[in-house]
Amino acid sequence: MNYAFVTGATGLLGNNVVRALVNRKVKVKALVRSAEKARRQFGDLPVEFVVGDLLDVEAFSHHMQGCDALFHTAAYFRDNYKGGTHTKELHQINVVGTERLLQAAYAAGIRRAVHTSSIAVLKGNRDQLIDETMSRNEQDADNYYLSKIVSEQKIQAFLLQHPDMFIAMVLPGWMFGPGDLGPTSSGQFLLDFVGQRMPGIPPGTFSVVDARDVAEHLLAAMTQGRSGERYLAAGNHMDMKGIFQVLSQVSGMKAPEREVPLFVLRIIACAHEVYYRLTKKPVLISTSAVKLIAQEQGCTRFSHEKSLRDLGCQFRPVSETMADTLDWLRENNTKRA
Repeated sequence: MNYAFVTGATGLLGNNVVRALVNRKVKVKALVRSAEKARRQFGDLPVEFVVGDLLDVEAFSHHMQGCDALFHTAAYFRDNYKGGTHTKELHQINVVGTERLLQAAYAAGIRRAVHTSSIAVLKGNRDQLIDETMSRNEQDADNYYLSKIVSEQKIQAFLLQHPDMFIAMVLPGWMFGPGDLGPTSSGQFLLDFVGQRMPGIPPGTFSVVDARDVAEHLLAAMTQGRSGERYLAAGNHMDMKGIFQVLSQVSGMKAPEREVPLFVLRIIACAHEVYYRLTKKPVLISTSAVKLIAQEQGCTRFSHEKSLRDLGCQFRPVSETMADTLDWLRENNTKRA
């Protein structure tokens, strides 16, 4: 791998993939939607910016010429949990955009790619250890989850038609980490915690992972993975109380102690949805987010046996991730979105 094309390059995962590649002396073309944001993200790093959008792959496809690897980290995600319905955007970016990107990469001569999928494509029973073989049914998926399931189906169909193409898939959990310019939902969550805007401890369990560790999974999958295979990079199973305890330790801020029942969270989310429909402004929690919390509670234990065996990847402590992320947010004066 000498020259890589990275989509979603200014995002939380994408920027960490770019940095990992630069550290390995790999030349990088970074697909960005804003050159100004890219300059803020990367400073004087030796990265070539390609301004473009997955809604119009053809407009930037010629920039893939000369690259020998594709890292696809771009996806429509954040706005899906801000209230309202986003079915069209999810399909056009996560499904159609992915399909057209692979076609353009192949036409440009790229034969190796890694696609960022999600733990959303997997489903197990409560407290069951979930591995890469346990696929989620389309009927058991919200709009975002469905878009990731269908995008994987498009990849498998593409591989059948192009047997000389290599595509591996990495499945991250809830990512935190430095470089969160957005901020993503995780970065906003940390800002709300240190800003004492959390009313209590919401229910739910999560798989928490450092974006830098996910980036290492992507690079390892490119060189050591097998085509058509999934590799979990889900991280650590935690409930919200445990996450708050870690955040309190690394930030010095007092964590909420009162638990917020699920029915109260549903009421809050419904009120926020009304606010969104009236103002079109982002909300702290949406009905789709609450539905996801209820549905996935206890179903966030993932096996990393395959990733460890095939890719040799591991995970840093959650306390290190949270401390580094908070330091980055403070140093970069990231405001509440």
